[in-house]
Amino acid sequence: MPELLRRVWEQGESMFVEEFAAQLDPQAPDEVGYFTFAFQPLRDEHGQVTRISCVALDVTTQVRARQQVDVLNQALQSTNAELSDSNQQLTRTNVDLDNFIYTASHDLKAPISNIEGLLYLLQEELPPAVAQDPEVGPTLTRMSESVERFKRTIDHLTEVSKLQKEHAPATTLVDLAAVVEDVRLDLATLLEGAGAKLFIDVNALPPVQFSEKNLRSIVYNLLSNAVKYHSPDRPPRVDVRGHVRPGHTVLEVHDNGLGIAESQLPRLFTMFQRFHDHVDGTGIGLYMVKRMVENAGGRIEVHSQLGAGTTFFVYLPHTTAEAGAPPFPAYVPS
Repeated sequence: MPELLRRVWEQGESMFVEEFAAQLDPQAPDEVGYFTFAFQPLRDEHGQVTRISCVALDVTTQVRARQQVDVLNQALQSTNAELSDSNQQLTRTNVDLDNFIYTASHDLKAPISNIEGLLYLLQEELPPAVAQDPEVGPTLTRMSESVERFKRTIDHLTEVSKLQKEHAPATTLVDLAAVVEDVRLDLATLLEGAGAKLFIDVNALPPVQFSEKNLRSIVYNLLSNAVKYHSPDRPPRVDVRGHVRPGHTVLEVHDNGLGIAESQLPRLFTMFQRFHDHVDGTGIGLYMVKRMVENAGGRIEVHSQLGAGTTFFVYLPHTTAEAGAPPFPAYVPS
């Protein structure tokens, strides 16, 4: 655990540790508890990490239940009836594990709301001279910002839990051009503030069979990231193109932003993973994008060069692929 805290402190990255085994009583070495931790670095006005926020959830009951199920499965292999019973128990345990993040995110909402209320009350009750103190005022502001970040993280965790259960989301024929235009309008203020140019070429594409809500979320995440992580050395430019290929449609989002190092690409879609700390975020967006695409039977690829820009390729499967066509034919980016 000290090593994990050191990594969060030195690298300034959020971390999520599941089912960490801890000895509860030094006098009882066999007494082990399991905890899930969420570590969030907190920064001062200069961007330096000054504290680490830690949320710990006791998952000992769930882990021990799963361990008992594993033992039970080994013991009940002798007969078909016993095997059936063990499978049912395992299914129930897996459902409990799938519900864990959802339950955890909901359980965290009440205490964080209480903290927010107490902070608001503190700001209201403090004498003006104290509230405007050069030390107190900025500290209260950072506390409020930390609460807002935590609330966003909880909201994203709730969405992640829904995605984990949504293996076959309801789909409909969606006009990709209309979705991109809708997202463009939503991002108009962000685009204008960054001085970004957005070029779109998706009008000639046929409708795709997809969850409209999920497709909008995918496009929004990719376009907003392309603008937020722009390079200070050149005017931001984002290109959105679409290509029809046998069996699927490829949505391409290209930017000339900061880019990503090749060594970081394998971790790009990991939960809570962030490579640039100058932009506020939770590190969950791309994880959710990948899950939504894969849940629908598609895939997402990324090509990037540090200091030059990044291109995402989203493969949206068609309802019926052409006979004999490979599921994901090779595509050479323009």
